[in-house]
Amino acid sequence: MKTIAILGTLDTKGEEHSFVAELIHQRGHRTLLIDTGTQGEPTVKPDVSRSELVGNQAFTDRGEAVAAMAEAAAAFCAKLVVERKIDGILSLGGGGGTAISTAAMRALPVGFPKLMVSTLAASESAPVYMGVKDVTMMPSIVDIAGLNRISRPILANAAGAISGMAEIAAPASNDNPMIVASMFGNTTDCVNHAKEILETAGYEVLVFHATGTGGRTMESLIESGLVTGVLDLTTTELADEHVGGILSAGPARLEAAARAGVPTVIAPGCLDMVNFGEPDSVPKQFAKRKFYHHNPQVTLMRTSANECCALGEIMAGKINRSTGPVKVMLPLAGISIISQPGGPFHDGPADEALFNSMKSNLRNDIPVEEFDCAINDTHFAEAAARALLDLMSLAS
Repeated sequence: MKTIAILGTLDTKGEEHSFVAELIHQRGHRTLLIDTGTQGEPTVKPDVSRSELVGNQAFTDRGEAVAAMAEAAAAFCAKLVVERKIDGILSLGGGGGTAISTAAMRALPVGFPKLMVSTLAASESAPVYMGVKDVTMMPSIVDIAGLNRISRPILANAAGAISGMAEIAAPASNDNPMIVASMFGNTTDCVNHAKEILETAGYEVLVFHATGTGGRTMESLIESGLVTGVLDLTTTELADEHVGGILSAGPARLEAAARAGVPTVIAPGCLDMVNFGEPDSVPKQFAKRKFYHHNPQVTLMRTSANECCALGEIMAGKINRSTGPVKVMLPLAGISIISQPGGPFHDGPADEALFNSMKSNLRNDIPVEEFDCAINDTHFAEAAARALLDLMSLAS
């Protein structure tokens, strides 16, 4: 028998949370109904009252109340997980309820079952609520405002989903030391080949897609202290952050390993491109730039020589903060599949501006190795993997 925590603003959505709780009980599990409401009295009796979370604080501002409840719910649920009192967490909500409950979910470990049924699940703001944790967002389709022919099956699916998540135990993993790597479609061959070499050497390699969320998640994992080495060959998110694309990982990308002193191999993979959505989504100021339509939903824009010069300086500044062993590797014949000679993004002057800017701004003691091949060449992938193995050996 598992115990599922159900967070809810029970002053407005008690009926829906009780409905889900009953379905979970029918699966043979217990529930812990936690009231995270901030307005009127709860419409159903909770197992944990809001006063147990925030005391008897009186709030005059709803935004202040939501923020305080989110912080309190996060601390309370994290404690329940540490004490092994719950096996999964579920919530249903609109804007306020989603903000509160996902704050609690983001405070829980990766792998712990988390399900948020939300009116915002399909919105552009959904990644904000998920953060860098594995919060599963399920669209509520209709507003969570009573039970009806649409909401009942949606909520029944949610009850079944969280029950199933809690029932399934992941197979035990090996205890091999962990390496994290960054990858994009345009660097897949390189990273996959390097990954094989590192796994053969006895490491577990976790690959993160450089889509903004992937980079933030990788940085967070490095900060956790669980990572032995970093193969950061796809730093494209820096271009989106600098130029204004949609896949930025934020201003702190490429900084966690430097601060932590984790052995790191770095390449400027896919810095030839900035990511936008459909063609109509590209800002008008870029109308005369060079584009490549990766698919109907993804439009890539070639970075200019000036942007590449700035990106080289930005990268060097971040790498210069490294407190541990680090190496920079430059594939001179192409930093992505499409920037190789003959490719749609081939631009020798722009690449040269990037490489020269990096080299001129790096600390003198940071090694830089240049290769007369493209990033996806087997030789480059093997050299990157061997370089990381050497750095980790020096650090051990």
